[in-house]
Parts: sequence; C-alpha cells; structure tokens
Amino acid sequence: EVQLVESGGGLVQAGGSLRLSCTAFGLSFDGYSIGWFRQAPGKEREGVSAIVNDGSIFYKDSVKDRFVISADNAKNIVYLHMRNLKPEDTAVYYCATLTWIKNLAEYEYDYWGQGTQVTVSS
Repeated sequence: EVQLVESGGGLVQAGGSLRLSCTAFGLSFDGYSIGWFRQAPGKEREGVSAIVNDGSIFYKDSVKDRFVISADNAKNIVYLHMRNLKPEDTAVYYCATLTWIKNLAEYEYDYWGQGTQVTVSS
C-alpha cells in the first residue's frame, strides 16, 4: 500500500519558520515529480511548489522568496522549508506524487497525502 505522510506543521507566529516533510511508504520518490499544495478554509486548493524529476522547480509567486523545496531521495522525503511565514500561509498543506506537471495549476497526480495543518498567527 502506498502512503504519503506529511509532517512538520504547527502553530507559528508571523515571521517564523517551519519545515514540512513528505515521506513516502511503499513507493520510491526516485524518478517522481513531487508537489506541495495547500488549501485554506473556504478557498480552493492551490499549488505551492513542485520539484520535477528533470530537476526543475516551481514556486507560487507569493512564496518564491520564502519557501524552498528539496528532496532527499535516499530517505524518500521531500521537504518544504518555509520561512518568514505570513498569516495568509495558513492552510492544510498536502504533498502529492505527480505523473505530469506543466505548472502548479496544470498537473496530474496519482498519490495524495492526508495533509498537515500550518497556522500562522499575526
């Protein structure tokens, strides 16, 4: 059984930092593209960042100077390093394995995690 497990979320003050982890069980990230997405209450899901199997990386404009995506294929973990967090970053963050990606709004996935809550207080 394939599982993606996100962790590292929590409550942080504005300006703080968090590191989210996406760990795969039953599947190797090697060769996969991995995306991070988020969904705030009452809002649609949006793409935050993705690391593509060709080495390219995508960032949502509002996070590109604050978030960094990285992969440790040996550990089968993809990280999302988030700094200078803002209240508008509050959301449930999900990771997904992507079978195809053109940009953060056009992609196809096959596995999706259960999410981790990030709450940024002002």
